[in-house]
Amino acid sequence: MGRVALYARVSTNKDQSVETQLFALRDWAVARGHEVVAEYTDEGISGAKGRDKRPALDAMMKEAARGKFDMVAATALDRLGRSLQHLVGMVAELDALRVGLFVQNMALDTSTPVGRLMFNMVGAFAEFERGLIRERTLLGLERARRRGSRLGRPKVGPTTERQIVALLEAKMPVNRIVRQTGVGVSVVYRIKKAMAA
Repeated sequence: MGRVALYARVSTNKDQSVETQLFALRDWAVARGHEVVAEYTDEGISGAKGRDKRPALDAMMKEAARGKFDMVAATALDRLGRSLQHLVGMVAELDALRVGLFVQNMALDTSTPVGRLMFNMVGAFAEFERGLIRERTLLGLERARRRGSRLGRPKVGPTTERQIVALLEAKMPVNRIVRQTGVGVSVVYRIKKAMAA
C-alpha cells in the first residue's frame, strides 16, 4: 500500500499506445491497493535517449527526489531505458531516494528483498558484460599495435599546427580557429595547453 507513479513510453505513435500500458498499470495498482498519484508519458521518444531528451522521465525523477511517491511502476524495463547501465543507475538513484520500482512483465519489485536481489543480479551481469567488452577492446588494440597500426586520431600537419599557434597568439576564439582550420576542438586545446606549458 503506497503512493505510485506510473511511467509509460512509446517510440512511435503508429501501432503503440501509452494508454495500453497505463491501463495495465492502473489495474495492477488497484489490485495491490496502491494509490496512483502521478502518470508520466513520453510519446514518440526512443528508449535509447537519455533523461535529458525524455521530459516525462526527467520530471518523474525530479518528483521522486521531492518525495511525491513511494514507487515507480512500468510495464517493462525497456519502457524505462534500453541501456542496462542507464537502468542500473536509475534504480540506484530511486533506491537512494527510498523509492521502489515495479516492472510488470518481470514481476520485479525492488521494494522487496527478493526484487532487489534480482535487480542486483541483472546489474552484476551488466557489469560483467562491460568488463568483457573492455577486455576485448584492449586485446584488439594490443593486436593492432603489434601489427604496427597507428592508433588514435591522426596528428595535424606542421603547417596546420603553426597556423593554429599563430591564431591562438592573435587571441582568436577557439571556435573560430576550429572553423578556419577544419580541426577538432580537442586539437586546438591540446596545442593551447602545450603553448602554456
